[in-house]
Amino acid sequence: MLLLLFILPHFTRANFPEDPQPINIVPDDVTQMYSAFVGQESADSSAERQDVSIKLLTVMDKTLYVGARDNIYAIDLDSPHTEGVYFSKEKCHNYIKILLKRNDDTLFVCGTHAYNPTCRNYKIGTLEQEGDDIKGQGRCPYHPDADNFALFSGGNLYTGTISDFTGIDAVIYRSLGDSPFLRTAKQNSKWLKEPHFVHAFEHSDYVYFFFREISVEYHGVETVILPRVGRVCKNDKGGTMAVLDKQWTSFVKARLDCSIRGDSHFYFNLLQSVTDIIVIDGMDIVLAVFTTPKNSIPGSAVCAYKMEDIEKAFAGKFKEQKSSHSIWTAVPDGEVPMPRPGGCAGSGPLEGYASSNVLPDDTLNFISKHSLMHESVTTLNHKPWFQQTTIREHLIKITADSTAGPAKDYTVVFIGSETGKITKFLARTEKSETLDGSLFLEQMNVYNPDKCDYEGKSDRRIVDLQLDKEHGALFVAFSHCIIRVPLGNCQRYGTCKKSCIASRDPYCGWFDGSCVQVLPNAEGEFEQDIKHGNTDGMDDC
Repeated sequence: MLLLLFILPHFTRANFPEDPQPINIVPDDVTQMYSAFVGQESADSSAERQDVSIKLLTVMDKTLYVGARDNIYAIDLDSPHTEGVYFSKEKCHNYIKILLKRNDDTLFVCGTHAYNPTCRNYKIGTLEQEGDDIKGQGRCPYHPDADNFALFSGGNLYTGTISDFTGIDAVIYRSLGDSPFLRTAKQNSKWLKEPHFVHAFEHSDYVYFFFREISVEYHGVETVILPRVGRVCKNDKGGTMAVLDKQWTSFVKARLDCSIRGDSHFYFNLLQSVTDIIVIDGMDIVLAVFTTPKNSIPGSAVCAYKMEDIEKAFAGKFKEQKSSHSIWTAVPDGEVPMPRPGGCAGSGPLEGYASSNVLPDDTLNFISKHSLMHESVTTLNHKPWFQQTTIREHLIKITADSTAGPAKDYTVVFIGSETGKITKFLARTEKSETLDGSLFLEQMNVYNPDKCDYEGKSDRRIVDLQLDKEHGALFVAFSHCIIRVPLGNCQRYGTCKKSCIASRDPYCGWFDGSCVQVLPNAEGEFEQDIKHGNTDGMDDC
């Protein structure tokens, strides 16, 4: 608390940005009309509700799959959903924690299974089980509320989870494919220290993963939690029998810096949610939402990172602690063995080595003790694209559409809060007086108590977000319902051209005398002014 009191005066100056204000706030009487899924097969609202306990959403082949308690729900996105959201389901007797497309025919599903994690393969379309159950340890968490990630790459399953019942053994694990099964070092705090896994994706030769963990480099009276990005090589085959046997030889991680700069930086350190890679202005970019701890100054922020900058951090200096009582410092270049550790066999510094299991012991020993990089990954433009520091509620989920608008040349970001609100902003990498990184388009409260309350209780925390671009919708998941939100609330402006243009919403365009939602592949000339919202000469409504 003394630290917070010391930092706060530095940010009472004009250089601390004010919270942006939305161009539009969608009224509750509009959002309460959105269609909803509640896991109820009967249209009779008086029928007994199930405890659906939704955990995740994923869109595949024009179907929205819902991982919930005891069931997988499949929602046909081509069906009209004007009043309700209709579905088929398959019983699993689980809290579903993984829903992945394994191949064109197979859906891979894992659940907690009464603290005995279990995985299965299902036929896409029919949800009929294929083959026997698969042991879920190291692939799926034991507890339904535990954070985890999973993805398939090259037929291999990459997972980040807790691999034991006690919750001690956190692991990043590769299994099920033709490559050797590999994991992070067991209960080694320099590799992972009580991580909360957030997201993962593949890019080029690597699998990248995002998480937050207790810092080992800042140890003192208080626990410091820091956000990380890590990576492993897809062609990693593990080390030798003597060093890193059946463990990653390419595991490295770096801190993500999301902060407001001043005399002292104001950090957003709790990583909450991350997008896949999106392309903006020709750059591969990742967006992430961060918060401050609950007992500190309230704050949330969205920061953008170029993959190029992430790679620079991994190509930079390693970090080390000489002894248990010394501070962490950069490893001098002369003390890093050759070939340089942390890369992929067959490329870069390791080009002369066909496989990781023939690397010199010096290289393997070094990377086993030096997984942390010295430099942090800085955010694009050295500041958040969006921040909120005067409201106590936190932003916790994010998704982005980098091909919004008639010409598919705008990026719109949707952020979900812990109180059921959706924040929508326009993101740009270029600086200008009109945009300066982002434009706060819209805010709406999409939680519907009539449809989402269960047994008299409201759980307004947004669990997941999934875009359905083809049908112009965003699916917002809560514990006991899913709300289908239109990407653009264009019907609100009706035949008022001035309001339509002033909204500056890429999803809304003036066409044939009314404001309409711009769907992908829509034909016609839509009148918009996203950059300026110029309404000169237009009549008031």
